[in-house]
Amino acid sequence: MTDADYLAMEKSTIVRSSRPSPLLPLIRTGNRALSALAPALAARLAGRLFTTPPHAKRPEAEIALLATARARPMSVGAHRIETWVWGAGPSVLLVHGWGGRGAQLGSLVGPLVARGFSVVTFDAPAHGASEPGTVTIPDITATIRAVAQSRGPLAAIVAHSVGATAAVRALWEGLETGAVVLVGPAADLVTPALRFSETFGFSRGVRERMSRRIENRAGYSWAVFDAIALAPAMAAPLLVIHDRGDAEIPWQHGVAIARAWRRAEVLMTEGLGHRRILRDPDVVAAAVAFVAARAAERGIAGAADADPQATPLEILLAG
Repeated sequence: MTDADYLAMEKSTIVRSSRPSPLLPLIRTGNRALSALAPALAARLAGRLFTTPPHAKRPEAEIALLATARARPMSVGAHRIETWVWGAGPSVLLVHGWGGRGAQLGSLVGPLVARGFSVVTFDAPAHGASEPGTVTIPDITATIRAVAQSRGPLAAIVAHSVGATAAVRALWEGLETGAVVLVGPAADLVTPALRFSETFGFSRGVRERMSRRIENRAGYSWAVFDAIALAPAMAAPLLVIHDRGDAEIPWQHGVAIARAWRRAEVLMTEGLGHRRILRDPDVVAAAVAFVAARAAERGIAGAADADPQATPLEILLAG
């Protein structure tokens, strides 16, 4: 794929995935003008917007699920976050994406607990029930490591979207786990920034200024979150699940991560998009079976009924 092809794919993705507000054309026009007349001011505005996660009302199903959990608030640096735990046994950590909530991965909780695992999830800083504000991906990476450390050795980590990007970095920094499942993963932070600037009308120059401002604030270059570059160092077995019609993170991201990972499998889906994939029964079954099989390979209790030789697709077809 050429650079031109990739950019065309990203722009097509933005068009397909956006649900524009009636005010969006006016906002784009204003930001284009600001980008031309006052690029430094536009970069500050863009940086503020880019690091402020969107918030959505929590669905009743998530509220009901969280009511069955053991709540564990904790502090990570300057951030106070909310965590929830279900079950007993080896821990599986669920990591949501940008603008999401831990309970968005709630369809995995019951099946994992039934297999003898405990499940922990959290709302990242500035997300969901955690304190509002701005947050960077390094903040989320630090949160993943802190929550994982609070639960002891992880049997697995399951991460979605940009949460997968942060999770891969956490693994590279030393987080240990027996298995990794990445759902609709973003291979880098360039894609979200490109989508953001195209959606809101900021120029390329402003996007680059914004990126440098965020890098200076966080103390990290965005290059350190390149999941494809980090993947060859990973030892834990990986399952990537990605939908061919994902309108937010192109499926090529997931495939590229898997190709660079030493022990990786890929499960492609059709028609589930970027978020419905988290609730699909077949996807849930494949992810849980993969986690259980890898735990059985390592002799971890709670996964005795898993077939460690089965591939995710074989498990899925076996029903």
